[in-house]
Amino acid sequence: MSTESPRTSRRTNAGPRAAARNRAALLAAAREIFAQHGAHAPLNAVARRAGVGQGSLYRHFPDRVALVVALFEEQVVTVEQRAAEPDVTLADLLGLITRHAMESVVSIDLASSRPEERPDPRLVDLRARVVDVLAPHLDDAVAAGSVPPGTTVEDVLLGVELVAAGLTRRAAADRPAFAARAWALIGFEVTPDA
Repeated sequence: MSTESPRTSRRTNAGPRAAARNRAALLAAAREIFAQHGAHAPLNAVARRAGVGQGSLYRHFPDRVALVVALFEEQVVTVEQRAAEPDVTLADLLGLITRHAMESVVSIDLASSRPEERPDPRLVDLRARVVDVLAPHLDDAVAAGSVPPGTTVEDVLLGVELVAAGLTRRAAADRPAFAARAWALIGFEVTPDA
């Protein structure tokens, strides 16, 4: 019979399963916290929301940039997966990117106008992946006449940046209508992906 009370018994280390769960919880919490308070929200709020200690946060993400990069990576992967679907259009991809911007203000940096202004090469790499995904769909949109000739991927990413910046100043309920209007003003028919 054990003499240890439940308070004094040691927790068992759940190992890699806990690490994966904690990482997923931290990413989910970061999306929520950053959506509510911006990318400069306190990281201890992210750890608290995830239900883990700050030590766990810093084991997975040694700094804010590492956490933001992980969020971008998730978003880029979903855009790449969507781009691989048959008959997907540039407008479909921009709708998905717009939804990401509505859900997480850190998405604004994804479309920053100049890669050389990014201090972290991981962000440059993620941006390059987005360019690679959008370029062939932009060519198709130009050929179909839905985008003016001469439109570049940089123009499209500038549009993403402008729309995303405007979204940060809108209530969550107003963001879909605002995004559609903003895209229309710059000549694109984009509906935020649901």
